[in-house]
Amino acid sequence: MENNISIGSLYLQTLMILAGAIIAAPLFKRLGLGTVLGYLAAGVIIGPIARFITDGEELLHFSELGVVFLLFIIGLDLKPSRLWSMRHAIFGLGLAQVTLCAVALAFLGIYVAGLPVPAAIIVGCGFALSSTAFAMQILEDKGETSQKYGQKAFAILLFQDLAIVPILALIPALSPGEGSQAAANFHVAAALGAIVILIIAGRYLLNPMFRIIGNTGAREVMIAAALFVVLGSATLMEAAGLSMAMGAFIAGVLLADSSYRHELAADVEPFRGIFLGLFFVAVGLSLNLVVILDNWLMILLSVPVIIVTKIAVIYILCRIFRSTHNDAVKVAFLLPQGGEFAFVLFSAASAAAVITDALASELIAAITISMALTPLSVSIGNRLLTASKQEDGIEEDFEGAGSDVLMIGFSRYGQIASQILLAGGSDVTVIDNSANKIRAAGRFGFRIYFGDGQRKDVLEMAGIRKAKLVAICTEKKEITDRIVDLIQAEFPDVKLYVRSFDREHTLQLRAKGVDYELRETFESGLLFGRKTLEALGMGEDEAHAIADDVRQRDEDRLYVQASEGILAGRHLLFNKPVTPEPLIKPTRSAVPLDKATEETIAPAEAFPAADLSTAPTAN
Repeated sequence: MENNISIGSLYLQTLMILAGAIIAAPLFKRLGLGTVLGYLAAGVIIGPIARFITDGEELLHFSELGVVFLLFIIGLDLKPSRLWSMRHAIFGLGLAQVTLCAVALAFLGIYVAGLPVPAAIIVGCGFALSSTAFAMQILEDKGETSQKYGQKAFAILLFQDLAIVPILALIPALSPGEGSQAAANFHVAAALGAIVILIIAGRYLLNPMFRIIGNTGAREVMIAAALFVVLGSATLMEAAGLSMAMGAFIAGVLLADSSYRHELAADVEPFRGIFLGLFFVAVGLSLNLVVILDNWLMILLSVPVIIVTKIAVIYILCRIFRSTHNDAVKVAFLLPQGGEFAFVLFSAASAAAVITDALASELIAAITISMALTPLSVSIGNRLLTASKQEDGIEEDFEGAGSDVLMIGFSRYGQIASQILLAGGSDVTVIDNSANKIRAAGRFGFRIYFGDGQRKDVLEMAGIRKAKLVAICTEKKEITDRIVDLIQAEFPDVKLYVRSFDREHTLQLRAKGVDYELRETFESGLLFGRKTLEALGMGEDEAHAIADDVRQRDEDRLYVQASEGILAGRHLLFNKPVTPEPLIKPTRSAVPLDKATEETIAPAEAFPAADLSTAPTAN
């Protein structure tokens, strides 16, 4: 009976969270406040105010999977070469931000709050970290992850995740217990060992695994494999004392060059969205109103001081690292809050007696409030931007995120078409759902991605919104039709160039309004016939003219068939050799050729072969 009650309670809590998210997120988005604040508000109402759910902290730990999935998808978009190009921002700006913010906040902790030096160091380091979930979600909502300031903000967040290793190592070193330094050394060694294991596995195991699974054609197994990789890498990092998000990020970077990148991102994206929304709700649920009310003065004073200090330090550092005023303001007001990992850091510090349990509760409440104030902080920052003749920091980086041409299907037809495009200097992103084709293409130096063009999420990940044109070169008529219908419904502004299966398919595609279509065998058949005429002794110019005539007749016939049906236009077909006829009736009777003299044969000009300027095509 108790089991039934607890199960029912779990279902009821899930329904309440979903209902709160469904109502609050669109409402706050409509009001211009953003979905993040909506999720937070839903959590606060369901938890601390209405008391429908009282174990928000447990849900918060579980919902951190949203941050894990988010970092995995970000990693998929960061090839190692691109990550290397960001090294100055990561290890320069990121290192400076963590160090100076930690020093400044520790100084305030010692001389303003009167904290002991070990406690002040941990508090300073904890508040120096920012929330990856809040910052990246706001950037994604605004579509600014690829702008200069978005890249700088991400570099800072990435270094903060790397900084977790030495910060956690500080806890046993600062703890009054014995053997703390040995524990710290073991912690660092375990972290480095876990990273090495993950890199080796990513390099030598992941791609073969996905190739085998891709060959089965079982989509649900591919989704399961994607989740296994994300959660497995996250668990390995957590066991080594690192953040789960860092493990998922490393796995994503290792797969950034994989042909399965777009498919993996599309498979993980729904889980990322659900868990990240759940994370924001959980932050609201875990807000401890009792602690806040008991320590309202300390929190009221400390939260603004922490936020203002971080804003000042980050702004100055961004300016030193040659950011414009507007970029520096945007980064500074995006990252003033405490981070998710500070929850773990302060709990670990409390367990090691570096800080008291009461102080840990107050600090966690302060972090939660600082997170909730992030949308307000961003809004204030936008008001401090200055007008500029140039766009501030708009530098979009499309590397790995899409090309001018998105080709769906790497068939023989698509391979030939891609050669023309590449020779003409166009960048092409190719997706195909055949693992065998991907492996075979790799032997010839082609880079194509594993993905099903019939899925909207895969098209999104492959960069369809950035593509000027989509070339559909799939081999099966029904698959082509489904892709055309999907793209016309979801991405109506995209130009569609489509491989047609046969004449009837061409008429159907024209009725759908595609920009261009071509039957897969038409032009090759024309060329074959023309070369055959030349082999039989016909001159090259005349054979060309006949091919042009047939092409034009075919086009005229398609025009007629579009309005009158597939059987119309038969009079435009050649079903027997063309017999030249004179322009005027002869004035004398015909003479058998074996008796005819040279004078009795009408001149060639009286027998036009065909009206080659007005002829269509057959197929």
